[in-house]
Amino acid sequence: MGWSSMTGKTYDVIVIGAGSIGVPAAWAMARSGLRVLVLDRMGSPGQGSNKAAIGGIRATHSEPAKIRICLRSLELAASWEETYGDPIDWRTGGYSFVAYGNDQANILKGLLEAQQASGLDIRWYDAPDLLQRIPALNPEELLGGTLSPGDGQCSPLLLGHAMFRQATREGADFRFRETVTEILTGDGRIRGVNTDRGTYAAPIVLNAAGAWAPEIGRHLGIEHPVAPDSHEAGITEPVSRFLDPMIVDIKPGARSANCYFFQLATGQVLFSLTPHPIVPGFDTRETSDFLPRVAQRMIRVVPKLANVRVRRTWRGLYPMTPDGAPLVGRSGQTDGYVIAIGMCGHGFMIGPGLGEVLDRLVRNDLTEADDAILSDLSPNRAFDAHAALK
Repeated sequence: MGWSSMTGKTYDVIVIGAGSIGVPAAWAMARSGLRVLVLDRMGSPGQGSNKAAIGGIRATHSEPAKIRICLRSLELAASWEETYGDPIDWRTGGYSFVAYGNDQANILKGLLEAQQASGLDIRWYDAPDLLQRIPALNPEELLGGTLSPGDGQCSPLLLGHAMFRQATREGADFRFRETVTEILTGDGRIRGVNTDRGTYAAPIVLNAAGAWAPEIGRHLGIEHPVAPDSHEAGITEPVSRFLDPMIVDIKPGARSANCYFFQLATGQVLFSLTPHPIVPGFDTRETSDFLPRVAQRMIRVVPKLANVRVRRTWRGLYPMTPDGAPLVGRSGQTDGYVIAIGMCGHGFMIGPGLGEVLDRLVRNDLTEADDAILSDLSPNRAFDAHAALK
């Protein structure tokens, strides 16, 4: 069906994907008065990769753009319940990247100046000082680590649903179990979309489809350099509180690049690791070797975890880019086509802050800070660097 013969409701923006990016973007845009439609082939919001997130929100990144976006995400999450009344289990516990080797210590110390220049509250602590703040750490071979106290955690499902509810209150339309079959264009610009259930007109389409974003790009003949790989996570039984910050160990281990874990206010410990080599593809079935690998790493860092029982594990997808940083902005090939894809496993923490940037982008109301962020995350950049903290 051509765009000139479309019927049905007309919108200012059509968002494809009701996940970590699409829902916050819809909320921000609807709050600004835009008519927004969100389409998702799943049955409800956050049913793609979002539901596999463990809930950490940190501004402790190595790229200025992600630091600035996530500082805003932290502001929104920390004030959400007070502002909107939605419980999201927010807790400001901080993040600590620990160093059990000189290579890791040098990486973390080398990032501090740039991180602080981007507005991040972070410090390096030598082992004795870090142990005073995190007594549960294994002191053997510990050189120290960074601590960013403003980082925190909340429930991905609660925050995602809260933002979805607020977006609908602001007037955003959501249509679930509906698959985009065609992106309609005319005279070199976006005109709307066809789905398996209808046709919708809009001058702007935002691709926020996560691991499935390349499928959307192909409707326009665009090959987005995003490929998913699988990561596993798990949760323990509840135990008495003993750990405040999220602990991140970036020392490479057996078939893993890092591991990270934190304790919920209710006592359970949530944990995950980055496999090495990566596990490409869309497979979300749990494996039998994840738990032995991650347990060995966690116990080495926090020995008192040895006798804590695990309740369950699961597996989700990280939509990766060649350099480990998101692709955000106007595509440049088709007027009105905007992308916010390749979040590299950080969609949950990036989403709230990025949603506001995307709102200003589609309204042509970008700030100087937005311009800097979008320049760093440009879809047309050269992939000649890699994120130091992934």
